[in-house]
Amino acid sequence: MDYAPTSATRRAASTKIVIAGGFGVGKTTLVGSVSEIVPLRTEALVTNESEGVDDLAAVPSKATTTVAMDFGRLTLAEDLVLYLFGTPGQRRFWFMWDDLVKGAIGAIVLVDTRRLDDSFAAVDYFEARQLPFIVAINQFDDAQQFGTEEIREALAISAHIPIITVDARNRESAKQALVRITEFSLMQLAAAAQQGVPQPAHR
Repeated sequence: MDYAPTSATRRAASTKIVIAGGFGVGKTTLVGSVSEIVPLRTEALVTNESEGVDDLAAVPSKATTTVAMDFGRLTLAEDLVLYLFGTPGQRRFWFMWDDLVKGAIGAIVLVDTRRLDDSFAAVDYFEARQLPFIVAINQFDDAQQFGTEEIREALAISAHIPIITVDARNRESAKQALVRITEFSLMQLAAAAQQGVPQPAHR
């Protein structure tokens, strides 16, 4: 007798990953470069109304901004599909993060070394919610290079949090970042289950 796959099996095959970080760090670019479907983007033009609200000095060429989320999909294996949710970077849209992280198993905090201060909020957010995350340093052409431990110290993150480099424009590089957060998240979840640690509310 043939049995149809259960809903539990389908849920296990689908995983949600959040891409977060400051304004203009490359979240939309990363989702777009790796998604196997045409990514959903909720962008609006950056206008004069952003003056005094968003810091545009470091990204003067940025003409649009994400106002809700970016959404994409990537199949890593026959039985594992990643659903990607990019968060809005501006402070006035942070209220949406709580909804975007629901059901996520992990997050990538995308970092621009020219503006490390913009990464603190995302790091603090995921630490407070005990959601596994990695730090991915986006390799902008004109950005100064720093060692992993320098970045770790600057962001004050724990020794067990992975720090990697990524070129958000490059599909294979972005894919490797997603593989890394998936592996790390599953390891953290398995360790928590073995220790009998209650699952945080975002699950």
